[in-house]
Amino acid sequence: MDAFFTNIIFIITLCIIGSYLLLGIFSALRLRKYLRKNSYVNYNSLVSSPLSPRVSVIAPAYNESRTIIDNVRTLLSLYYNNFEVIVVNDGSTDDTFEKIKAAYKLVKVNYYFDYRISCERIRGVYRSEDPSFNRLTVIDKKNGGKADSLNAGVNISRSPLVVTIDADSIIEPDSLLKLIKPFLEIKDRKVIGTGGVIRIVNSCDVEKGFIRKINIPEKILPRLQVLEYTRAFLLGRMAWSYLDGLMLISGAMGMFDRETLVGAGGYSLKTVGEDMELVLRMRRYMAERDIDYEVTYIPDPLCWTEVPSNIKSMRRQRTRWTRGLVESLVTHRKMLWRSKYGRLGLLGYPYWMFFEWLSPLIAFGGITYTVILAILGMLNWPFFLLLFLFIYSFAISLSTWSVLFEEITFHKYERKRDVIRLLLVAFFEPFFYPAHATFAVIGNIQYLRGKKGWGRGEADRRGFKMANNKRRRFNNNNQV
Repeated sequence: MDAFFTNIIFIITLCIIGSYLLLGIFSALRLRKYLRKNSYVNYNSLVSSPLSPRVSVIAPAYNESRTIIDNVRTLLSLYYNNFEVIVVNDGSTDDTFEKIKAAYKLVKVNYYFDYRISCERIRGVYRSEDPSFNRLTVIDKKNGGKADSLNAGVNISRSPLVVTIDADSIIEPDSLLKLIKPFLEIKDRKVIGTGGVIRIVNSCDVEKGFIRKINIPEKILPRLQVLEYTRAFLLGRMAWSYLDGLMLISGAMGMFDRETLVGAGGYSLKTVGEDMELVLRMRRYMAERDIDYEVTYIPDPLCWTEVPSNIKSMRRQRTRWTRGLVESLVTHRKMLWRSKYGRLGLLGYPYWMFFEWLSPLIAFGGITYTVILAILGMLNWPFFLLLFLFIYSFAISLSTWSVLFEEITFHKYERKRDVIRLLLVAFFEPFFYPAHATFAVIGNIQYLRGKKGWGRGEADRRGFKMANNKRRRFNNNNQV
Protein backbone atom coordinates (compact mmCIF):
# COMPACT_ATOMS: atom_id res chain seq x y z
CA MET A 1 0.00 0.00 0.00
CA ASP A 2 2.82 2.37 0.90
CA ALA A 3 4.61 1.63 -2.39
CA PHE A 4 1.40 2.17 -4.37
CA PHE A 5 0.79 5.49 -2.66
CA THR A 6 4.39 6.53 -3.27
CA ASN A 7 4.19 5.73 -6.98
CA ILE A 8 0.88 7.54 -7.44
CA ILE A 9 2.17 10.69 -5.73
CA PHE A 10 5.37 10.60 -7.80
CA ILE A 11 3.47 10.25 -11.10
CA ILE A 12 1.04 13.05 -10.23
CA THR A 13 3.94 15.29 -9.22
CA LEU A 14 5.73 14.68 -12.52
CA CYS A 15 2.54 15.45 -14.49
CA ILE A 16 1.98 18.73 -12.64
CA ILE A 17 5.59 19.86 -12.98
CA GLY A 18 5.68 18.86 -16.65
CA SER A 19 2.51 20.83 -17.39
CA TYR A 20 3.87 23.94 -15.67
CA LEU A 21 7.14 23.68 -17.58
CA LEU A 22 5.32 23.43 -20.90
CA LEU A 23 3.05 26.36 -20.04
CA GLY A 24 6.10 28.42 -19.07
CA ILE A 25 7.78 27.70 -22.39
CA PHE A 26 4.68 28.50 -24.44
CA SER A 27 4.16 31.67 -22.39
CA ALA A 28 7.73 32.82 -23.05
CA LEU A 29 7.28 32.28 -26.80
CA ARG A 30 4.00 34.19 -26.86
CA LEU A 31 5.31 37.01 -24.71
CA ARG A 32 8.40 37.43 -26.90
CA LYS A 33 6.27 37.60 -30.03
CA TYR A 34 3.86 40.08 -28.45
CA LEU A 35 6.58 42.44 -27.24
CA ARG A 36 8.26 42.47 -30.66
CA LYS A 37 5.01 43.19 -32.44
CA ASN A 38 3.84 45.73 -29.90
CA SER A 39 7.03 47.79 -30.26
CA TYR A 40 5.77 49.00 -33.66
CA VAL A 41 2.24 49.91 -32.54
CA ASN A 42 1.20 53.56 -32.50
CA TYR A 43 -1.71 53.73 -30.08
CA ASN A 44 -2.21 57.45 -30.70
CA SER A 45 -3.52 56.64 -34.17
CA LEU A 46 -6.44 54.80 -32.56
CA VAL A 47 -7.25 57.78 -30.37
CA SER A 48 -7.36 60.24 -33.25
CA SER A 49 -9.12 57.95 -35.74
CA PRO A 50 -12.85 58.62 -36.25
CA LEU A 51 -13.18 54.99 -37.39
CA SER A 52 -12.30 53.54 -33.99
CA PRO A 53 -15.08 51.14 -32.91
CA ARG A 54 -17.45 52.40 -30.25
CA VAL A 55 -17.01 50.72 -26.86
CA SER A 56 -19.37 50.55 -23.88
CA VAL A 57 -17.69 50.20 -20.48
CA ILE A 58 -20.13 48.52 -18.09
CA ALA A 59 -19.48 48.77 -14.36
CA PRO A 60 -21.91 47.14 -11.87
CA ALA A 61 -22.02 48.83 -8.47
CA TYR A 62 -23.52 47.50 -5.26
CA ASN A 63 -22.89 49.42 -2.03
CA GLU A 64 -19.76 51.07 -3.42
CA SER A 65 -20.37 54.39 -1.67
CA ARG A 66 -16.77 54.79 -0.49
CA THR A 67 -15.21 54.57 -3.94
CA ILE A 68 -17.92 55.12 -6.55
CA ILE A 69 -17.21 58.80 -7.33
CA ASP A 70 -13.48 58.31 -7.81
CA ASN A 71 -13.97 55.14 -9.83
CA VAL A 72 -16.45 56.77 -12.20
CA ARG A 73 -14.04 59.69 -12.60
CA THR A 74 -11.34 57.20 -13.60
CA LEU A 75 -13.61 55.53 -16.16
CA LEU A 76 -14.57 58.85 -17.74
CA SER A 77 -10.88 59.70 -18.07
CA LEU A 78 -9.97 56.65 -20.16
CA TYR A 79 -7.71 57.42 -23.10
CA TYR A 80 -9.91 56.53 -26.08
CA ASN A 81 -11.87 58.40 -28.69
CA ASN A 82 -15.25 56.67 -28.95
CA PHE A 83 -16.63 55.17 -25.74
CA GLU A 84 -19.39 55.46 -23.17
CA VAL A 85 -19.53 54.50 -19.50
CA ILE A 86 -22.57 52.62 -18.20
CA VAL A 87 -22.74 52.36 -14.41
CA VAL A 88 -25.33 49.90 -13.12
CA ASN A 89 -26.61 50.57 -9.61
CA ASP A 90 -27.68 47.08 -8.55
CA GLY A 91 -30.22 48.09 -5.92
CA SER A 92 -27.64 49.41 -3.47
CA THR A 93 -28.80 49.71 0.13
CA ASP A 94 -26.35 52.50 0.96
CA ASP A 95 -26.09 55.95 -0.65
CA THR A 96 -24.17 54.83 -3.77
CA PHE A 97 -26.87 55.98 -6.16
CA GLU A 98 -27.54 59.24 -4.32
CA LYS A 99 -23.85 60.12 -4.38
CA ILE A 100 -23.36 59.53 -8.07
CA LYS A 101 -26.66 61.24 -8.90
CA ALA A 102 -25.68 64.40 -7.03
CA ALA A 103 -22.04 64.44 -8.16
CA TYR A 104 -22.82 64.12 -11.88
CA LYS A 105 -26.15 66.01 -11.96
CA LEU A 106 -28.12 63.04 -13.23
CA VAL A 107 -31.70 63.24 -14.45
CA LYS A 108 -34.00 60.44 -15.53
CA VAL A 109 -34.45 60.17 -19.30
CA ASN A 110 -36.68 58.27 -21.70
CA TYR A 111 -34.51 55.52 -23.12
CA TYR A 112 -35.77 52.74 -25.35
CA PHE A 113 -34.20 49.32 -24.86
CA ASP A 114 -35.14 45.68 -25.12
CA TYR A 115 -34.55 42.91 -22.58
CA ARG A 116 -32.60 40.81 -25.07
CA ILE A 117 -30.92 38.93 -22.23
CA SER A 118 -32.35 38.23 -18.82
CA CYS A 119 -32.01 40.78 -16.01
CA GLU A 120 -34.04 42.24 -13.16
CA ARG A 121 -36.37 45.18 -13.76
CA ILE A 122 -34.63 48.42 -14.71
CA ARG A 123 -36.23 51.24 -12.72
CA GLY A 124 -34.69 54.07 -14.67
CA VAL A 125 -31.95 55.28 -16.99
CA TYR A 126 -30.15 58.50 -16.04
CA ARG A 127 -27.96 60.93 -17.97
CA SER A 128 -26.10 64.05 -16.86
CA GLU A 129 -27.35 67.57 -17.43
CA ASP A 130 -23.72 68.65 -17.66
CA PRO A 131 -22.35 68.25 -21.23
CA SER A 132 -18.93 67.46 -19.73
CA PHE A 133 -20.30 64.08 -18.68
CA ASN A 134 -22.13 63.16 -21.87
CA ARG A 135 -20.31 59.81 -21.95
CA LEU A 136 -21.96 58.71 -18.70
CA THR A 137 -25.15 56.66 -18.42
CA VAL A 138 -26.38 55.35 -15.07
CA ILE A 139 -28.88 52.53 -14.68
CA ASP A 140 -30.91 52.10 -11.49
CA LYS A 141 -32.31 48.59 -11.17
CA LYS A 142 -33.64 46.03 -8.75
CA ASN A 143 -30.93 43.98 -7.06
CA GLY A 144 -30.00 40.85 -8.96
CA GLY A 145 -26.26 40.32 -8.52
CA LYS A 146 -23.20 41.08 -10.61
CA ALA A 147 -24.12 38.90 -13.61
CA ASP A 148 -27.61 40.37 -13.69
CA SER A 149 -26.20 43.91 -13.60
CA LEU A 150 -23.83 43.20 -16.48
CA ASN A 151 -26.75 41.82 -18.51
CA ALA A 152 -28.68 45.02 -17.83
CA GLY A 153 -25.74 47.08 -19.05
CA VAL A 154 -25.47 44.99 -22.22
CA ASN A 155 -29.20 45.51 -22.87
CA ILE A 156 -28.75 49.27 -22.62
CA SER A 157 -25.54 49.37 -24.67
CA ARG A 158 -25.59 50.21 -28.38
CA SER A 159 -21.88 49.61 -29.03
CA PRO A 160 -20.49 46.65 -31.00
CA LEU A 161 -17.94 46.04 -28.24
CA VAL A 162 -18.53 45.99 -24.48
CA VAL A 163 -16.03 46.05 -21.62
CA THR A 164 -17.22 44.55 -18.35
CA ILE A 165 -15.41 45.53 -15.16
CA ASP A 166 -15.77 45.65 -11.41
CA ALA A 167 -16.76 49.10 -10.20
CA ASP A 168 -14.24 48.90 -7.35
CA SER A 169 -11.28 48.30 -9.67
CA ILE A 170 -8.83 50.89 -10.98
CA ILE A 171 -8.41 50.88 -14.75
CA GLU A 172 -5.22 51.91 -16.56
CA PRO A 173 -5.89 55.01 -18.73
CA ASP A 174 -4.82 53.30 -21.98
CA SER A 175 -6.52 49.96 -21.27
CA LEU A 176 -9.17 50.34 -24.01
CA LEU A 177 -6.51 51.08 -26.62
CA LYS A 178 -4.71 47.85 -25.79
CA LEU A 179 -7.79 45.66 -25.39
CA ILE A 180 -9.26 46.69 -28.72
CA LYS A 181 -6.11 46.00 -30.72
CA PRO A 182 -6.80 42.26 -31.32
CA PHE A 183 -10.29 43.10 -32.61
CA LEU A 184 -8.71 45.35 -35.26
CA GLU A 185 -5.70 43.20 -36.15
CA ILE A 186 -7.18 39.74 -36.65
CA LYS A 187 -9.06 39.65 -39.93
CA ASP A 188 -9.28 35.94 -40.87
CA ARG A 189 -11.53 35.04 -37.91
CA LYS A 190 -13.79 36.80 -35.46
CA VAL A 191 -12.40 37.89 -32.10
CA ILE A 192 -15.10 37.42 -29.47
CA GLY A 193 -13.19 38.27 -26.30
CA THR A 194 -9.96 39.74 -24.96
CA GLY A 195 -8.52 39.90 -21.47
CA GLY A 196 -5.38 41.27 -19.87
CA VAL A 197 -3.31 41.26 -16.69
CA ILE A 198 -4.99 42.08 -13.38
CA ARG A 199 -2.70 43.57 -10.72
CA ILE A 200 -3.07 44.03 -6.96
CA VAL A 201 -3.65 47.52 -5.61
CA ASN A 202 -3.28 46.77 -1.87
CA SER A 203 -0.87 49.28 -0.24
CA CYS A 204 -0.54 51.33 -3.43
CA ASP A 205 -1.04 55.07 -3.08
CA VAL A 206 -4.33 55.98 -4.73
CA GLU A 207 -5.70 59.48 -5.01
CA LYS A 208 -9.09 60.27 -6.54
CA GLY A 209 -9.25 57.02 -8.46
CA PHE A 210 -5.70 57.17 -9.87
CA ILE A 211 -2.63 55.25 -8.74
CA ARG A 212 0.06 57.73 -7.79
CA LYS A 213 2.64 55.23 -6.58
CA ILE A 214 2.86 51.45 -6.93
CA ASN A 215 3.97 49.64 -3.79
CA ILE A 216 4.24 45.99 -2.90
CA PRO A 217 1.53 45.01 -0.36
CA GLU A 218 2.52 45.57 3.24
CA LYS A 219 0.69 42.50 4.55
CA ILE A 220 2.00 39.04 3.82
CA LEU A 221 -1.28 37.56 2.51
CA PRO A 222 -1.79 40.12 -0.29
CA ARG A 223 1.92 39.83 -1.10
CA LEU A 224 1.50 36.08 -1.58
CA GLN A 225 -1.34 36.83 -3.97
CA VAL A 226 0.90 39.13 -6.03
CA LEU A 227 3.04 36.09 -6.83
CA GLU A 228 -0.04 33.99 -7.50
CA TYR A 229 -1.60 36.55 -9.86
CA THR A 230 1.70 37.09 -11.68
CA ARG A 231 2.07 33.37 -12.33
CA ALA A 232 -1.56 32.92 -13.32
CA PHE A 233 -1.59 35.77 -15.84
CA LEU A 234 1.94 35.90 -17.27
CA LEU A 235 2.51 32.14 -17.32
CA GLY A 236 -0.89 30.43 -17.34
CA ARG A 237 -3.21 32.57 -19.44
CA MET A 238 -0.49 33.76 -21.78
CA ALA A 239 0.29 30.13 -22.62
CA TRP A 240 -3.35 29.10 -23.07
CA SER A 241 -3.90 32.03 -25.38
CA TYR A 242 -0.98 30.74 -27.46
CA LEU A 243 -2.52 27.25 -27.46
CA ASP A 244 -6.03 28.55 -28.27
CA GLY A 245 -7.32 26.93 -25.11
CA LEU A 246 -8.15 30.02 -23.04
CA MET A 247 -11.35 29.48 -21.08
CA LEU A 248 -11.31 32.39 -18.65
CA ILE A 249 -11.29 36.17 -18.99
CA SER A 250 -11.17 37.74 -15.54
CA GLY A 251 -14.39 39.34 -14.37
CA ALA A 252 -12.35 42.34 -13.22
CA MET A 253 -11.93 43.47 -16.84
CA GLY A 254 -12.63 41.96 -20.25
CA MET A 255 -13.75 43.11 -23.71
CA PHE A 256 -16.37 41.15 -25.68
CA ASP A 257 -18.14 41.23 -29.00
CA ARG A 258 -21.64 42.31 -27.98
CA GLU A 259 -23.61 40.37 -30.59
CA THR A 260 -21.83 37.13 -29.73
CA LEU A 261 -22.37 37.77 -26.03
CA VAL A 262 -26.09 38.39 -26.59
CA GLY A 263 -26.41 35.44 -28.98
CA ALA A 264 -24.88 33.13 -26.39
CA GLY A 265 -27.43 34.31 -23.82
CA GLY A 266 -25.43 36.81 -21.78
CA TYR A 267 -24.07 36.19 -18.31
CA SER A 268 -25.52 33.21 -16.48
CA LEU A 269 -27.52 33.97 -13.33
CA LYS A 270 -27.12 30.40 -12.05
CA THR A 271 -23.42 30.39 -11.23
CA VAL A 272 -20.99 32.40 -9.11
CA GLY A 273 -18.30 31.86 -11.77
CA GLU A 274 -20.05 33.91 -14.42
CA ASP A 275 -16.79 35.05 -16.06
CA MET A 276 -15.53 31.54 -16.84
CA GLU A 277 -18.98 30.21 -17.70
CA LEU A 278 -19.56 33.04 -20.18
CA VAL A 279 -16.32 32.37 -22.07
CA LEU A 280 -17.10 28.66 -22.27
CA ARG A 281 -20.63 29.31 -23.51
CA MET A 282 -19.50 31.87 -26.09
CA ARG A 283 -16.90 29.45 -27.38
CA ARG A 284 -19.51 26.68 -27.61
CA TYR A 285 -21.86 29.08 -29.38
CA MET A 286 -19.26 29.82 -32.06
CA ALA A 287 -17.96 26.25 -32.44
CA GLU A 288 -21.41 24.72 -32.76
CA ARG A 289 -22.16 27.14 -35.59
CA ASP A 290 -18.85 26.37 -37.31
CA ILE A 291 -17.73 30.03 -37.12
CA ASP A 292 -14.00 30.69 -36.95
CA TYR A 293 -13.27 32.70 -33.83
CA GLU A 294 -10.60 33.57 -31.32
CA VAL A 295 -10.39 34.43 -27.64
CA THR A 296 -7.19 36.35 -26.97
CA TYR A 297 -5.11 37.54 -24.06
CA ILE A 298 -2.64 40.41 -23.87
CA PRO A 299 0.05 40.57 -21.17
CA ASP A 300 -0.36 44.30 -20.49
CA PRO A 301 -1.36 45.34 -16.94
CA LEU A 302 -4.82 46.84 -17.52
CA CYS A 303 -6.61 46.77 -14.20
CA TRP A 304 -5.82 46.97 -10.49
CA THR A 305 -8.02 45.35 -7.88
CA GLU A 306 -8.02 44.88 -4.12
CA VAL A 307 -7.51 41.35 -2.80
CA PRO A 308 -8.40 39.82 0.59
CA SER A 309 -6.01 40.74 3.38
CA ASN A 310 -7.15 38.15 5.94
CA ILE A 311 -7.74 34.39 5.89
CA LYS A 312 -11.49 34.63 6.49
CA SER A 313 -12.10 36.82 3.44
CA MET A 314 -9.71 34.78 1.33
CA ARG A 315 -11.52 31.58 2.26
CA ARG A 316 -14.83 33.05 1.11
CA GLN A 317 -13.30 34.17 -2.17
CA ARG A 318 -11.50 30.91 -2.96
CA THR A 319 -14.40 28.65 -2.04
CA ARG A 320 -16.59 30.79 -4.30
CA TRP A 321 -14.01 30.46 -7.10
CA THR A 322 -14.03 26.69 -6.64
CA ARG A 323 -17.82 26.53 -6.80
CA GLY A 324 -17.78 28.63 -9.96
CA LEU A 325 -15.14 26.38 -11.52
CA VAL A 326 -17.07 23.19 -10.77
CA GLU A 327 -20.36 24.69 -11.95
CA SER A 328 -18.78 25.80 -15.24
CA LEU A 329 -17.05 22.47 -15.88
CA VAL A 330 -20.16 20.44 -15.08
CA THR A 331 -22.42 22.68 -17.18
CA HIS A 332 -20.13 22.38 -20.21
CA ARG A 333 -18.93 18.79 -19.68
CA LYS A 334 -20.01 18.09 -23.28
CA MET A 335 -16.79 19.80 -24.41
CA LEU A 336 -14.44 17.27 -22.79
CA TRP A 337 -12.18 15.62 -25.40
CA ARG A 338 -14.42 16.71 -28.28
CA SER A 339 -12.47 17.76 -31.38
CA LYS A 340 -15.45 19.88 -32.44
CA TYR A 341 -14.36 22.43 -29.82
CA GLY A 342 -10.75 22.49 -31.01
CA ARG A 343 -7.86 22.75 -28.58
CA LEU A 344 -10.19 23.97 -25.85
CA GLY A 345 -11.99 20.63 -25.82
CA LEU A 346 -8.85 18.54 -26.30
CA LEU A 347 -6.41 20.45 -24.07
CA GLY A 348 -7.89 23.40 -22.18
CA TYR A 349 -10.93 21.71 -20.64
CA PRO A 350 -9.05 18.54 -19.55
CA TYR A 351 -6.29 20.66 -18.00
CA TRP A 352 -8.72 22.70 -15.92
CA MET A 353 -10.61 19.56 -14.90
CA PHE A 354 -7.58 17.56 -13.80
CA PHE A 355 -5.13 20.23 -12.62
CA GLU A 356 -7.37 23.05 -11.39
CA TRP A 357 -10.34 21.07 -10.06
CA LEU A 358 -9.15 17.58 -9.12
CA SER A 359 -5.48 18.22 -8.33
CA PRO A 360 -6.13 20.25 -5.13
CA LEU A 361 -8.48 17.51 -3.91
CA ILE A 362 -5.84 14.86 -4.55
CA ALA A 363 -3.23 17.05 -2.85
CA PHE A 364 -5.46 17.45 0.20
CA GLY A 365 -5.90 13.69 0.38
CA GLY A 366 -2.17 13.18 -0.03
CA ILE A 367 -1.33 15.69 2.72
CA THR A 368 -3.85 14.06 5.06
CA TYR A 369 -2.54 10.57 4.32
CA THR A 370 1.06 11.70 4.82
CA VAL A 371 0.21 13.17 8.22
CA ILE A 372 -1.50 9.92 9.24
CA LEU A 373 1.54 7.87 8.13
CA ALA A 374 3.85 10.21 10.06
CA ILE A 375 1.75 9.84 13.23
CA LEU A 376 1.72 6.05 12.89
CA GLY A 377 5.45 5.97 12.21
CA MET A 378 4.94 4.42 8.77
CA LEU A 379 6.17 7.31 6.61
CA ASN A 380 9.05 6.72 4.23
CA TRP A 381 11.03 9.73 5.42
CA PRO A 382 13.89 9.63 2.85
CA PHE A 383 11.42 9.56 -0.04
CA PHE A 384 9.20 12.20 1.57
CA LEU A 385 12.08 14.63 2.17
CA LEU A 386 13.46 14.10 -1.33
CA LEU A 387 10.06 14.71 -2.92
CA PHE A 388 9.42 17.74 -0.70
CA LEU A 389 12.76 19.34 -1.63
CA PHE A 390 12.11 18.64 -5.30
CA ILE A 391 8.62 20.21 -5.27
CA TYR A 392 9.72 23.09 -3.03
CA SER A 393 12.65 23.97 -5.31
CA PHE A 394 10.44 23.82 -8.38
CA ALA A 395 7.80 26.06 -6.78
CA ILE A 396 10.42 28.69 -5.92
CA SER A 397 11.87 28.48 -9.43
CA LEU A 398 8.44 28.95 -11.00
CA SER A 399 7.71 32.00 -8.86
CA THR A 400 11.13 33.45 -9.68
CA TRP A 401 10.46 32.82 -13.36
CA SER A 402 7.17 34.74 -13.18
CA VAL A 403 8.80 37.68 -11.37
CA LEU A 404 11.51 37.69 -14.03
CA PHE A 405 8.83 37.86 -16.73
CA GLU A 406 7.35 40.85 -14.96
CA GLU A 407 10.67 42.63 -14.59
CA ILE A 408 11.79 42.21 -18.23
CA THR A 409 8.42 43.31 -19.59
CA PHE A 410 6.46 45.96 -17.71
CA HIS A 411 8.56 46.54 -14.59
CA LYS A 412 5.75 47.95 -12.45
CA TYR A 413 7.69 47.62 -9.18
CA GLU A 414 10.41 50.19 -9.74
CA ARG A 415 12.16 49.89 -6.40
CA LYS A 416 14.66 47.04 -6.14
CA ARG A 417 13.62 46.57 -2.54
CA ASP A 418 10.07 45.65 -3.61
CA VAL A 419 11.34 43.08 -6.11
CA ILE A 420 13.63 41.52 -3.48
CA ARG A 421 10.76 41.35 -0.98
CA LEU A 422 8.63 39.67 -3.62
CA LEU A 423 11.32 37.11 -4.31
CA LEU A 424 11.81 36.45 -0.60
CA VAL A 425 8.13 35.70 -0.10
CA ALA A 426 8.44 33.03 -2.81
CA PHE A 427 10.36 30.93 -0.26
CA PHE A 428 7.38 31.07 2.10
CA GLU A 429 4.54 30.64 -0.38
CA PRO A 430 4.76 26.82 -0.88
CA PHE A 431 3.95 26.33 2.81
CA PHE A 432 0.62 28.07 2.22
CA TYR A 433 -0.50 25.49 -0.36
CA PRO A 434 -2.31 23.25 2.20
CA ALA A 435 -4.61 26.22 2.90
CA HIS A 436 -5.43 26.51 -0.82
CA ALA A 437 -6.15 22.77 -0.97
CA THR A 438 -8.40 23.10 2.08
CA PHE A 439 -10.32 25.97 0.47
CA ALA A 440 -10.80 23.81 -2.64
CA VAL A 441 -12.23 20.97 -0.56
CA ILE A 442 -14.60 23.35 1.24
CA GLY A 443 -15.70 24.81 -2.11
CA ASN A 444 -16.46 21.34 -3.46
CA ILE A 445 -18.44 20.47 -0.34
CA GLN A 446 -20.42 23.70 -0.73
CA TYR A 447 -21.12 22.82 -4.35
CA LEU A 448 -22.34 19.33 -3.42
CA ARG A 449 -24.60 20.85 -0.77
CA GLY A 450 -26.07 23.16 -3.39
CA LYS A 451 -24.83 26.45 -1.97
CA LYS A 452 -25.64 29.33 -4.30
CA GLY A 453 -25.06 33.06 -4.38
CA TRP A 454 -22.16 35.46 -4.72
CA GLY A 455 -22.09 36.46 -1.08
CA ARG A 456 -22.25 40.26 -1.52
CA GLY A 457 -21.39 42.25 1.53
CA GLU A 458 -18.87 39.66 2.71
CA ALA A 459 -15.89 40.96 0.75
CA ASP A 460 -13.08 42.53 2.69
CA ARG A 461 -12.90 45.87 0.92
CA ARG A 462 -10.70 48.20 2.93
CA GLY A 463 -10.70 51.07 0.49
CA PHE A 464 -7.72 52.61 -1.27
CA LYS A 465 -5.00 54.75 0.25
CA MET A 466 -3.44 58.01 -0.79
CA ALA A 467 0.12 59.18 -0.26
CA ASN A 468 0.84 61.41 2.69
CA ASN A 469 3.00 61.33 5.78
CA LYS A 470 0.59 59.33 7.91
CA ARG A 471 -0.61 57.12 5.00
CA ARG A 472 -4.16 57.70 6.23
CA ARG A 473 -7.10 56.21 4.42
CA PHE A 474 -8.45 58.30 1.61
CA ASN A 475 -12.02 59.46 2.26
CA ASN A 476 -14.19 59.81 -0.80
CA ASN A 477 -16.15 62.99 -1.35
CA ASN A 478 -18.56 64.30 -3.97
CA GLN A 479 -16.17 66.61 -5.75
CA VAL A 480 -15.71 65.88 -9.45
